[in-house]
Order: sequence, then structure tokens, then C-alpha cells
Amino acid sequence: MAYTVHQAKTNFSRILKEVEAGQEVIVLRGKKPVAKIVAIDHVSTRKALAGAYAGRVSWTEDAFDPLTDRELTAMGWDYMTEAPLIAPAPPEK
Repeated sequence: MAYTVHQAKTNFSRILKEVEAGQEVIVLRGKKPVAKIVAIDHVSTRKALAGAYAGRVSWTEDAFDPLTDRELTAMGWDYMTEAPLIAPAPPEK
């Protein structure tokens, strides 16, 4: 089925029903086809995207250790070496 841009805007809900029923819809600008609306098989989720990197990312055991004063100074964060340390909260029971 083919619709002009104006017809597609006016009848978008009906066009979606046609697509859900398995039809392909062509959108025309004048007589020139500019888009095709088709149903999708499935909707991807962020979970699937995050899983795409499984086994590809690695780090060493010390990757998340706190930086030393020397490392902080080398990175230009020496102001953090003078900040007071806050004791971690005790674990909840």
C-alpha cells in the first residue's frame, strides 16, 4: 500500500494496524517513494546490548583500588590528598 506524506500523517494509526497485519507501507513525496514502513521482528533491550561485551572486557585485580597520593598528584588531583578521610559506615545488621 502507498500513501502520500499528508495521507500518512493523517492516517498513521491505521497504517500501523496495516503494518502489524504484515503489510509493507510505502510513503511517497509526490510520486517519489521516500520511506517504507515495515513490522519489526523483536525489540532489542539494553540488556542485550550490555551482554554483547561479555568476555571482551577485562581488568586487573587492582583496577578498582584507591589511588595513592603519588598517583593523585600525577593526575593533577593533589587537592584530594589533603581532604579529610571519612570512615566507611558500619555494615547494617
